[in-house]
Amino acid sequence: MLALARSVFEPVWEMFEARIPPRPAPFHPLGCHRRRVPDRECFVGICARLVTGCSWDVAGVLSRTSESTLRRRFREWVTAGVFDATVEEALEAYNTVVGFRLDDVAVDASQHKAPTGGEAAGPNFWDRSKLGWKWSLLTDTAGIPVGWSIDAANRSDAKMLPATLDATARRGLLVEVGCLHLDKGYSYQPVRLECASRGLEVQIPTRLRRSKTGAGRFSKGRRHFGWNTASKMVPDPHRWQVERTNSWLTNFGQMRRNTDRSRAHRHAQLSLAITFIIAVKLVKHAKRYGAITRPY
Repeated sequence: MLALARSVFEPVWEMFEARIPPRPAPFHPLGCHRRRVPDRECFVGICARLVTGCSWDVAGVLSRTSESTLRRRFREWVTAGVFDATVEEALEAYNTVVGFRLDDVAVDASQHKAPTGGEAAGPNFWDRSKLGWKWSLLTDTAGIPVGWSIDAANRSDAKMLPATLDATARRGLLVEVGCLHLDKGYSYQPVRLECASRGLEVQIPTRLRRSKTGAGRFSKGRRHFGWNTASKMVPDPHRWQVERTNSWLTNFGQMRRNTDRSRAHRHAQLSLAITFIIAVKLVKHAKRYGAITRPY
């Protein structure tokens, strides 16, 4: 996977290392304390768990670190806000080098397994009511996430939209959005009012309605769905960007099947995955254009 490639991993580690708070020098009255495991080895184990979806003990074997050390170091960095600070720096770097394209943005949610339950986990309708979680993304035209939120799998996409827009607004990017493209799962009046209150132009397809008279049913050997064919929808050409970004995120094992129980830990995993996605884009941009930056 590209996230573990040296050209991608090293820049992410440099950003991450700069955000780690300094730790006081160890003290023991007899001077016989154990040596502290280097932060880089712990970060390798955390990334291995994110990419492969393995357990903490397997990640410890891959990074030659104990399971308890990985868990403890991960909790310390989540509490210190290192993951959030790193993804913010990655977003700023992308905006400086490439630049966000916010004329047409899209929002969509994706739900996955959360077998251990915990916070932000609920029954997944698409997985026989097993425990799951979901994230909601707002991406620019190139598919770069600029706002996201997480919640339980039984939380509707429309109810997660305000939190996603708030996350985009905190980065000062919501005012630059030209048109917001949503799918029919957001075709509700409260969603339209929410977007109107924020001054957003929104494009939502009309939801299909069942015909009361039975007219418009599919026939001639095709299955009778009972939908009115007069309300046939045209595919939105701006929806595939966010769908592709969801596909990128599901390549990470911990995104497909998350075993964390804390909302903050799940959010940190999502932030780290987004950081790697942005890093891959920047590395590819550097290989294609060298040190050339945007002229504005």
